[in-house]
Amino acid sequence: MEVDRIASDSENVAVDENDKATVEAGAGDAASSHSGRIKRKNKKYGRSNSKEAVGAVTPLPKYRSWKNSRRPRNGHGRGLPKKGGAGGKGVWGAPGCELLEEYEEDANDPNYDSEAVSNGDIEFKQVIVEAEPEEVVRKSEPVILEYFEHGDTEAAAEDLLEFVTAKRSHLVCETIIEIALDHKPSHCEMASVLISDLYGRIFSAKDIAYAFERLLEKLPDLVLDTPDAAVLLSNFIARCVADDCLPPRFVQTQAKAELNAHARQAIHRAETLLSMKQGLVRLDNIWGFGGGIRPVKWLIRQIQLLLKEYLTSGDLAEAMRCVRELEVPHFHHELVYETVLLAVEAINSSVEEQLCTFLAELRRCVIVTPDQMDRGFLRVLEDMSDIVLDVPLAYIMLDRFVERCQHKFRLGEEVLKRMPTRGRKRFVSEGDGGAIKDHALKLRE
Repeated sequence: MEVDRIASDSENVAVDENDKATVEAGAGDAASSHSGRIKRKNKKYGRSNSKEAVGAVTPLPKYRSWKNSRRPRNGHGRGLPKKGGAGGKGVWGAPGCELLEEYEEDANDPNYDSEAVSNGDIEFKQVIVEAEPEEVVRKSEPVILEYFEHGDTEAAAEDLLEFVTAKRSHLVCETIIEIALDHKPSHCEMASVLISDLYGRIFSAKDIAYAFERLLEKLPDLVLDTPDAAVLLSNFIARCVADDCLPPRFVQTQAKAELNAHARQAIHRAETLLSMKQGLVRLDNIWGFGGGIRPVKWLIRQIQLLLKEYLTSGDLAEAMRCVRELEVPHFHHELVYETVLLAVEAINSSVEEQLCTFLAELRRCVIVTPDQMDRGFLRVLEDMSDIVLDVPLAYIMLDRFVERCQHKFRLGEEVLKRMPTRGRKRFVSEGDGGAIKDHALKLRE
């Protein structure tokens, strides 16, 4: 209960001024001395909420209100308990204080261990365990293959830093190039970008030079799996010099060294690339443009040249290889469109048969998806009103070409529904019942 202080300690003693004056005037008088006694008032303590308290109530004194308090009484501190709560009767200390005490082992203790780590006579040094070369190559391969999928050099660098050390960093550069030799030119471009981004972070110029030296030594074995490995390796060397990852004197030094025939071919070609006029600028596109960044007009021109070369040579395998090298799977509908358009404009049965075989092979090898195939035919049907102005027999040629293709592969239902069901009126006589006249189809065999 709360105690209110009503009067201070100085007010507990009261002296009668008149009696005090009488005592001073008449000393020795019994009556006056009796009346001059100091009268002390009794101290009364009461609680403010007591119902029995009557009159003036004096609160508990200051020393009694602090009697059982554990706070410091010197006026210092923040009002926290003394000794952090560890003081008092039956208390052994603050929780966890036994962990802060330093324990000194005694050499005479029967349980003393002279080889213990806590004795202080043992010094620890950091030891970096070097991974085996085979392990570095084994761990690097999935990281590089994953990089070819997402193209994020930062993520690849973080994965490689987990297990690559300075003495084994040249193996990473060597593995990147070896894997890129078996992939497309776009992947070779990505490999060159990765080497450039990892330069100074994972490996240095000496590591890259040492990696190329090892690759030049292994080039006769690499040629067995990749026949054009010497050409590709020369491109990598020239590109690294252009990216300032490799000093130009490396090529000059290797040209004077004793190398195998394939290595000399690669070094000689690298020297030729670097000595070209504006060679360093041209080396930025040494792997060509990626499929997604090539201009559309350039792609259409390449497709037209590819079809003309196929009609001239008749080499179906070479045509398939050229289609794969374009690396534009999203643009294959243009390839189908140009093929059908060429068949309609040729008005030649042998050309139609060649082009039909070409489309059937694309479908069989799953180079062109069914969706892209149907989109190409639908684009031709949409442009027939313009095509017929240049080729009057366009509808008839298209109908015959579609019929040829149906015998070799299946077209989509939407293409068949949108095909015209009868010939154009200009080629049909009204009295023939819709039959197409033979003289209207004079084909150039």
